[in-house]
Amino acid sequence: MCTRRSFLASAAASAVALPGLTTPAGAMASVVPGFPSRLKTSCNLYSFNGPLASGAMTLEQVIEYCAEIGFDAVDPTGYYFKGYPTAPPDELIYRIKHLAFSLGLGISGTGVRNDFAVPDAAKRDADVAHVGRWVDVAARLGAPVLRVFDGRVMPEGVPKATVMDWIVDALQRCVAAGEARGVMIVLQNHNDALKVATDYLEIRTRIPSPWFGLNVDIGSLRTTGDPYAEIATLAPHACTWQIKELVYRNGKEERVDLAQVARILKEARYRGYVPIETLGPGDPKVKVRRYLDEFRAAIA
Repeated sequence: MCTRRSFLASAAASAVALPGLTTPAGAMASVVPGFPSRLKTSCNLYSFNGPLASGAMTLEQVIEYCAEIGFDAVDPTGYYFKGYPTAPPDELIYRIKHLAFSLGLGISGTGVRNDFAVPDAAKRDADVAHVGRWVDVAARLGAPVLRVFDGRVMPEGVPKATVMDWIVDALQRCVAAGEARGVMIVLQNHNDALKVATDYLEIRTRIPSPWFGLNVDIGSLRTTGDPYAEIATLAPHACTWQIKELVYRNGKEERVDLAQVARILKEARYRGYVPIETLGPGDPKVKVRRYLDEFRAAIA
């Protein structure tokens, strides 16, 4: 996984320059020479958002289904724990952790919603505290990464450089909390305030901590002519993924080419869990099973 890769890289005698990023002085390298790609499947449980939100399925039932169809791990987002945004009690956390373990599943990560692009510093501080509480949840759950976001929208009348400073400041504090509890903070590109790969590479450059990385969401790079080029640019810095069914070329959706995605994963020598996420109408059980089969075939 990314954590292991990062620690090995930081201990290496010489740093390795990464494609698409000039490693700043003192920064860790994210790729260890000599280690080939090793891919394990996970299910981002947003795939089951409909039945989870309606109560048609419980979190436990979804996890059991993921084990039934052969995933290696699950990624349960924070808001599927009863009482969110309040941190769940130990009893619930440990019940889910024990269930996953008993089914032979890893927990590849979890995530929360936050907004670090708001002009109100007190609101940003509150979301940093929110992330910190869920860092503790992730540690108790056994989730190696906690997914966070940049911000919902770019505020009007504020220079982008200022907003980037807000985001970096907030993330640095989250990363400090994550390091203290042994949890990676991973920034998800989500077509929100920030849109393009270069924005996320800038943040990665400014936060060179081995406890920080990217969650590459392949369906949220929407403004350029070649989504696969952007995915490849971010891939060396990925600590987890969201492999969706659609990508976007100049704002227009198209069915993902999983063969290209698999090639990018392997060329980046990614080692770890690769969560898939299905969206849109249809029975999520059917959609997830079908997409898992397609992804397995692509990475075989």
